[in-house]
Amino acid sequence: MSSSPLFPKLFLIFTTSFVLGALSGSFHSLQLSPTYRSSQQAASSFLSESASWGLSFQKEGERPVGNATIEELRPYNAFYAGDTKQKKLYLTFDAGYENGNTPLILNALKKHHAPATFFVVGNFISDNPELIRQMISEGHTVGNHTMTHPDMSGISSREDFQKQLNDVEKLYQSVTGEEMIRFYRPPQGIYSTSNLTMAKELGYFTFFWSLAYVDWIQDQQPSREEALEKLLGRIHPGAIVLLHNTSSTNAQILDELLTAWENMGYQFYPLKELTGE
Repeated sequence: MSSSPLFPKLFLIFTTSFVLGALSGSFHSLQLSPTYRSSQQAASSFLSESASWGLSFQKEGERPVGNATIEELRPYNAFYAGDTKQKKLYLTFDAGYENGNTPLILNALKKHHAPATFFVVGNFISDNPELIRQMISEGHTVGNHTMTHPDMSGISSREDFQKQLNDVEKLYQSVTGEEMIRFYRPPQGIYSTSNLTMAKELGYFTFFWSLAYVDWIQDQQPSREEALEKLLGRIHPGAIVLLHNTSSTNAQILDELLTAWENMGYQFYPLKELTGE
């Protein structure tokens, strides 16, 4: 594995915080509140100075309620799902480091002609230039997950905020010879309206998600049955699906999962369809 020896440990800490936020919807105290919150609670957290993206699944097969509605996110050029009743899916992977699972994921995506967006940190680009080039050559998009995966809501300076994104852009250009598309996912799902505004002013679209599950803990990987139950039971039209590239379960089941979604009538689209890029 080509990776910074310290980064997997840091990434585990970061992603643990991220999913706690994704499941509880409250970052301020990092105390786990109920996973499924009312739509009123979910919407109110969007007004917070700093919050973690959270979801409340109301009914199987329907889009969950997020911290903000599609309409509330729109002025910030931010998305958490497609505004559609058509069976469209948008696949995304957060990539903090490489542990051997990304090639298997790319193989499954290629088999199904399924475009995906990989939100990468700086370390992933510098350690895995060939994987970055493979993603691009196979029709995928590489998005910005910041240089060092910090809590971006704690960055009030536009200069510091911009540096986290620009440093990734420079690495990407050095590896591909191309400018990076301005797609951004906040580390750990932590955001503030100030951050969303800065991202927009820098020309970025921000992407949250409407379907994810606990797939990031390396020594506690979910079983095939657990993963499929969550990912099939909660799928819905317009879903932006968040998976982690480091999950051995994801690598093992992705072919089967994509087949199952196709059999349910779903098709796969790039995030570019949402932005018109």
